[in-house]
Amino acid sequence: MLVHSRTGRWAAWALFGALFLPLFALPLLVVVAASFATHWSGAFPSGPTTRNYASAVQGESLQALTASLVTALVASLVALMVGSWAALAAASLRKRGKRTMDGLFMLPVAVPSVVVGLAVLVAFSKPPLLLNGTSSIVVLAHTVLVTAFAYQSLSAAIVRLDPAYEQAAASLGARPSYVLWRVKFPLLLPSLTAAAGLCFALSMGELSATMMLYPPDWMPLPVRIFTATDRGSLFSGSAIAVVLMGATLLVLLAVSRVRTKASYR
Repeated sequence: MLVHSRTGRWAAWALFGALFLPLFALPLLVVVAASFATHWSGAFPSGPTTRNYASAVQGESLQALTASLVTALVASLVALMVGSWAALAAASLRKRGKRTMDGLFMLPVAVPSVVVGLAVLVAFSKPPLLLNGTSSIVVLAHTVLVTAFAYQSLSAAIVRLDPAYEQAAASLGARPSYVLWRVKFPLLLPSLTAAAGLCFALSMGELSATMMLYPPDWMPLPVRIFTATDRGSLFSGSAIAVVLMGATLLVLLAVSRVRTKASYR
């Protein structure tokens, strides 16, 4: 740690606990407690039950979880491919071209996500590319929103790469394509997996743009949580929220294992 004295370390931990518990841990604990309750009229929930989870993993909730997972996986993969290609292309541009590329890819996160949803809705509600009312428009909106994070993560990683590896491979007669696939991409693999995890988590929790676009047969889980709580079903909505957090955490743990192996490599 940066703090070397014992008193300073204890003070740092105390400050961390004072900030972490009320701001981050307590809201999550409240949601978890509400997911096992049927009533909450006092300081603590009452009527412990597991029925909320029984309904959260079947029927429409299960379909919503499947829709969220498929949307997040597809959007993350597409965003990773587009963001990687754009970051590699931007790295070879001059400063003005690099700034232009950065501005284009960061524009979707510079405006509210509901504006991105409206833009996608207006752009793809008429021929020749009619996507309104389909699951593809939801996946497209999520891809637009998360591609900026993939691009930014890969751009930062490319800047930190040591050019000596590429120069050594080129001096041995390796073609540019070979250098890209066998030298540069393996070095970027930890950043690629980190960007994939970030894109997946952001897509799993996206609500604003999704509310404007989702068709009745493709309702992602955040929309399901919103509709449940909006109807007053706070406890079942809390259970669905815990399922969403658990599913996201499991995928992120799997991605972190890939990242750890890539880091050792």
